Amino acid sequence: MKTSIRRTLTTVTAATATAGLIALGATAASAHVKVDPDDTGANGYSHLTFNVPNESPTAKTSKLEVTLPTGTPFTSVSVKPVEGWSAQVITSDLPTPVTVSGTTVTKAPSSVVWTADEAHQIGQNQYQSFSLSVGKLPAAGTDVTLPAAQTYTDGTVVNWDEQAAEGQPDPKHPAPSFTTTAEDGTDATASASPVAAALASQTSEVSGNGASVWGTVLGGAGFILGAAALGLVLAGRRTRTAK
Repeated sequence: MKTSIRRTLTTVTAATATAGLIALGATAASAHVKVDPDDTGANGYSHLTFNVPNESPTAKTSKLEVTLPTGTPFTSVSVKPVEGWSAQVITSDLPTPVTVSGTTVTKAPSSVVWTADEAHQIGQNQYQSFSLSVGKLPAAGTDVTLPAAQTYTDGTVVNWDEQAAEGQPDPKHPAPSFTTTAEDGTDATASASPVAAALASQTSEVSGNGASVWGTVLGGAGFILGAAALGLVLAGRRTRTAK
């Protein structure tokens, strides 16, 4: 390989690597505390995973507090252990008693607090995952908002509690949230509106009729082609016999 070509390839490789690092830095800078539920089905249980990046260039993340809903409370909250972090589930009186699965509830878990020992604090360009098992989830279509407070070793507290307004840009510190869906095992068609169900039925019927028509056409074509082939064979036999 000529020296000039080798130099060109080296320059291109370096430029590509630099661009990748810049993109990675931009992604890290725009990271947020988010929640990832493994199931959103109403009236069921879910594992909620909070991904917490460290966004400070000088301090480490030493504490995370997640506030749980009180209007539609979880009656069951379990914490997955994280090495080097202690966890505390705090139970409080609800502002207003609520009925959950036919039972009146006046107290429920209201927050979870994770605190790191010095050796396991989240440093620069690092993140940590924190998981909860919660239930039961509220009715389908409920927005479950879980504000989080991220504390740094320099005393700074970042509150991830802002709500996105319709038609407006995303806030700087959006609250982790998700929306519940239909209960697992529920027939989506049965829960659809009558108009949507009727349209789905008509579409299915048209599709079925179309399949029948095509089946009839193809079947008839096959019969005709088969008869023609048989005629050619018989004609060939007659010709050989005549010879």
